[in-house]
Amino acid sequence: MTLDLNKMVTESPNPASNSIDTLSTLEMLKIINQEDKTVPIAVEQTLTEIALVIDKVAYAFQHNGRLFYSGAGTSGRLGILDASECPPTYGSPRDMVIGLIAGGHQEILQAVENAEDNPQFGADDLKAFNFNQKDVLVGIAASGSTPYVVGR
Repeated sequence: MTLDLNKMVTESPNPASNSIDTLSTLEMLKIINQEDKTVPIAVEQTLTEIALVIDKVAYAFQHNGRLFYSGAGTSGRLGILDASECPPTYGSPRDMVIGLIAGGHQEILQAVENAEDNPQFGADDLKAFNFNQKDVLVGIAASGSTPYVVGR
Protein backbone atom coordinates (compact mmCIF):
# COMPACT_ATOMS: atom_id res chain seq x y z
CA MET A 1 0.00 0.00 0.00
CA THR A 2 1.35 3.40 -0.97
CA LEU A 3 0.35 6.33 1.19
CA ASP A 4 -0.55 9.62 -0.41
CA LEU A 5 0.72 12.06 2.20
CA ASN A 6 -0.97 14.92 0.37
CA LYS A 7 -4.37 13.46 1.34
CA MET A 8 -3.57 13.05 5.03
CA VAL A 9 -4.85 15.71 7.42
CA THR A 10 -1.77 15.35 9.63
CA GLU A 11 0.48 16.19 6.67
CA SER A 12 -1.39 19.25 5.43
CA PRO A 13 -1.25 22.84 6.66
CA ASN A 14 -3.93 24.05 9.00
CA PRO A 15 -5.69 26.97 7.25
CA ALA A 16 -6.28 28.63 10.62
CA SER A 17 -2.55 29.05 11.11
CA ASN A 18 -1.34 29.69 7.54
CA SER A 19 0.15 33.07 8.40
CA ILE A 20 0.90 32.45 12.06
CA ASP A 21 4.52 33.48 11.58
CA THR A 22 3.45 37.01 10.66
CA LEU A 23 1.27 37.57 13.73
CA SER A 24 2.00 39.05 17.12
CA THR A 25 2.62 36.66 19.97
CA LEU A 26 -0.84 37.34 21.39
CA GLU A 27 -2.49 36.69 18.01
CA MET A 28 -0.52 33.44 17.67
CA LEU A 29 -1.66 32.32 21.09
CA LYS A 30 -5.28 33.10 20.28
CA ILE A 31 -5.11 30.87 17.18
CA ILE A 32 -3.44 28.05 19.11
CA ASN A 33 -5.99 28.39 21.90
CA GLN A 34 -8.88 28.33 19.42
CA GLU A 35 -7.53 25.18 17.78
CA ASP A 36 -6.99 23.56 21.19
CA LYS A 37 -10.71 24.00 21.88
CA THR A 38 -11.45 21.45 19.13
CA VAL A 39 -9.81 18.64 21.15
CA PRO A 40 -12.65 18.04 23.65
CA ILE A 41 -15.12 17.87 20.78
CA ALA A 42 -13.00 15.26 19.01
CA VAL A 43 -12.72 13.26 22.24
CA GLU A 44 -16.49 13.49 22.79
CA GLN A 45 -17.10 12.02 19.34
CA THR A 46 -15.04 8.93 20.21
CA LEU A 47 -16.09 8.26 23.82
CA THR A 48 -17.61 4.89 22.92
CA GLU A 49 -14.35 3.70 21.35
CA ILE A 50 -12.27 5.11 24.22
CA ALA A 51 -14.47 3.26 26.75
CA LEU A 52 -13.97 -0.01 24.84
CA VAL A 53 -10.20 0.38 24.93
CA ILE A 54 -10.21 1.20 28.64
CA ASP A 55 -12.36 -1.88 29.35
CA LYS A 56 -9.98 -4.08 27.33
CA VAL A 57 -6.95 -2.73 29.19
CA ALA A 58 -8.66 -3.20 32.58
CA TYR A 59 -9.55 -6.78 31.61
CA ALA A 60 -5.96 -7.43 30.55
CA PHE A 61 -4.63 -6.11 33.86
CA GLN A 62 -7.10 -8.27 35.80
CA HIS A 63 -5.80 -11.32 33.90
CA ASN A 64 -2.05 -10.69 34.20
CA GLY A 65 -1.84 -8.96 30.83
CA ARG A 66 0.15 -5.88 29.99
CA LEU A 67 -0.42 -2.64 28.11
CA PHE A 68 2.01 -1.81 25.31
CA TYR A 69 2.27 1.57 23.65
CA SER A 70 3.90 1.55 20.22
CA GLY A 71 4.84 4.71 18.38
CA ALA A 72 7.46 6.53 16.35
CA GLY A 73 9.02 9.92 16.99
CA THR A 74 6.98 12.15 19.25
CA SER A 75 4.17 9.59 19.44
CA GLY A 76 6.58 6.94 20.70
CA ARG A 77 8.11 9.34 23.18
CA LEU A 78 4.66 10.14 24.59
CA GLY A 79 3.93 6.42 25.04
CA ILE A 80 7.24 5.92 26.83
CA LEU A 81 6.55 8.95 29.01
CA ASP A 82 3.13 7.61 30.04
CA ALA A 83 4.50 4.12 30.67
CA SER A 84 7.33 5.49 32.81
CA GLU A 85 4.87 7.48 34.95
CA CYS A 86 2.60 4.52 35.78
CA PRO A 87 4.78 2.92 38.49
CA PRO A 88 5.37 6.08 40.55
CA THR A 89 1.87 7.47 39.99
CA TYR A 90 -0.22 4.31 40.33
CA GLY A 91 2.16 1.89 42.02
CA SER A 92 1.97 -0.50 39.08
CA PRO A 93 4.75 -2.97 38.38
CA ARG A 94 7.34 -1.63 35.92
CA ASP A 95 6.54 -4.34 33.38
CA MET A 96 2.76 -3.73 33.38
CA VAL A 97 2.82 -0.75 30.97
CA ILE A 98 5.57 -0.76 28.36
CA GLY A 99 6.40 1.93 25.85
CA LEU A 100 8.02 0.98 22.54
CA ILE A 101 9.49 3.42 20.06
CA ALA A 102 10.68 2.89 16.51
CA GLY A 103 14.46 3.02 16.62
CA GLY A 104 14.71 1.83 20.23
CA HIS A 105 16.02 3.69 23.24
CA GLN A 106 18.44 5.75 21.11
CA GLU A 107 15.38 7.33 19.43
CA ILE A 108 14.20 8.83 22.71
CA LEU A 109 16.94 11.47 22.58
CA GLN A 110 18.11 11.39 18.98
CA ALA A 111 16.09 10.66 15.84
CA VAL A 112 16.81 7.37 14.06
CA GLU A 113 15.89 8.01 10.45
CA ASN A 114 13.48 5.62 8.70
CA ALA A 115 13.00 3.32 11.71
CA GLU A 116 9.26 4.09 11.59
CA ASP A 117 9.01 2.80 8.02
CA ASN A 118 9.82 -0.82 8.85
CA PRO A 119 6.87 -2.89 10.11
CA GLN A 120 9.20 -5.78 11.01
CA PHE A 121 10.93 -3.61 13.62
CA GLY A 122 7.59 -3.18 15.40
CA ALA A 123 6.91 -6.92 15.32
CA ASP A 124 10.43 -7.69 16.55
CA ASP A 125 10.10 -5.25 19.46
CA LEU A 126 6.86 -6.95 20.56
CA LYS A 127 8.43 -10.41 20.25
CA ALA A 128 11.31 -9.29 22.48
CA PHE A 129 8.73 -8.78 25.25
CA ASN A 130 6.86 -12.03 24.52
CA PHE A 131 3.73 -10.10 23.55
CA ASN A 132 0.77 -12.50 23.77
CA GLN A 133 -3.03 -12.78 23.71
CA LYS A 134 -3.33 -11.50 27.29
CA ASP A 135 -1.71 -8.21 26.34
CA VAL A 136 -3.16 -5.06 24.76
CA LEU A 137 -1.34 -3.02 22.15
CA VAL A 138 -2.15 0.66 21.70
CA GLY A 139 -0.61 2.11 18.57
CA ILE A 140 0.07 5.83 18.70
CA ALA A 141 0.36 7.47 15.29
CA ALA A 142 -0.96 10.86 14.24
CA SER A 143 -1.43 9.61 10.69
CA GLY A 144 -2.82 6.24 11.72
CA SER A 145 -0.56 4.59 9.18
CA THR A 146 3.01 4.46 10.53
CA PRO A 147 4.36 1.04 9.39
CA TYR A 148 6.26 0.42 12.66
CA VAL A 149 2.99 0.93 14.56
CA VAL A 150 0.40 -0.69 12.29
CA GLY A 151 2.55 -3.43 10.77
CA ARG A 152 2.26 -2.46 7.14
